[in-house]
Amino acid sequence: MASGAFSLRFRGNTKVEEACEMYTRAANMFKIAKNWSAAGNAFCQAAKLHMQLQSKHDSATSFVDAGNAYKKADPQEAINCLNAAIDIYTDMGRFTIAAKHHITIAEIYEAELVDIEKAIAHYEQAADYYKGEESNSSANKCLLKVAAYAAQLEQYQKAIEIYEQVGTNTMDNPLLKYSAKEYFFKAALCHFIVDELNAKLALEKYEEMFPAFTDSRECKLLK
Repeated sequence: MASGAFSLRFRGNTKVEEACEMYTRAANMFKIAKNWSAAGNAFCQAAKLHMQLQSKHDSATSFVDAGNAYKKADPQEAINCLNAAIDIYTDMGRFTIAAKHHITIAEIYEAELVDIEKAIAHYEQAADYYKGEESNSSANKCLLKVAAYAAQLEQYQKAIEIYEQVGTNTMDNPLLKYSAKEYFFKAALCHFIVDELNAKLALEKYEEMFPAFTDSRECKLLK
């Protein structure tokens, strides 16, 4: 009896695997024909079937493929698929690759849907995941995007905190320390918009923290 049940399950799995392959082949044919919505849908179906087979990695890969196809036709559906992939990757502890897809979603919000608040949220999540994996350079790149948008939205205090944080992180790195003056310069500009006295105090603080800043063109311009 148990042997028969196992055999049925095995045959069932084989049919699901065959269906996965069919959907994937169809998706690739749709890609060749530049029918992006149909390709995205077929990759989505393959992803769901992979999940039935407990194949998380293949499911996540198919959701990413679906997202990349939908990007050309339906940005919101692309985001839905990429979020599904992110859920799987975080469940597997693959935070670096999850961060990468958060950046892709942020870029869709920037370029296609023009929702800066949501773009910021995904850049922040990506930065958080990168920090957790000690990928500080990648985290800083995401945070600088957040700071630029925060300043654009007149969230100057948030921008200041990020520029100061990234400047402090980079000033002790021999390869990155020359970028620190740029970040302190941008932080000081944000201070100037809010309060001139605080800007002067901030400038003194940056010179004390990072003496190389004093002789920079940026510092001279601020003075």
